[in-house]
Amino acid sequence: MSEAIKQFTTDIPFWRPYVTPIDLETASPEQLDALKVTPSNTKVSEYVLVLAHDPESLQHRTPLFNSVMYHRGGLSRPERELGAVGASVVNRCIYCTAVHASRYNQLTKDESAMERVFTEDENAALDARQSAILKFSAHLSQCPSEAISEDMHALVEAGLSAEDILDLILSAALFGWANRLMHTLGEPIAQEET
Repeated sequence: MSEAIKQFTTDIPFWRPYVTPIDLETASPEQLDALKVTPSNTKVSEYVLVLAHDPESLQHRTPLFNSVMYHRGGLSRPERELGAVGASVVNRCIYCTAVHASRYNQLTKDESAMERVFTEDENAALDARQSAILKFSAHLSQCPSEAISEDMHALVEAGLSAEDILDLILSAALFGWANRLMHTLGEPIAQEET
């Protein structure tokens, strides 16, 4: 049996649930209806199949996730991913950090920022805008009162608009919640060699 991964990585691990995911063959009509919309409109993950035990919550969670992470306008996609990484690093959510750091790297074609984040956490030597985004999302996720006026001033000075900041708040808050839920429902393990 594979050991849980403890170090940050951009290699997306397998998420091993502690709770048995629903079986699509025996799922209720309510569960199947809740699964019609998936995060990022891709395959249904083990995590989503676990969340389908509560179809009413899942029916609201997935559109919310897609709206926060993929809507047009406001904060750029890479910067939303950086906000998700900031929250996930603080919460030590190895799985979410891997997924969103990998997406950030794909979108920016630059792995150096994530390498610095993995070694220096929220104090990573990034450009002013990236640094402001990372610190704010980390502080907000650690505890909302940790995100102080200096963090907000840094975002404004780095050129973020009110809409950008709202998007960042939503991204960091979403992952502050999702990271904690993932910790209680499963753990990241290395992908099985085939």
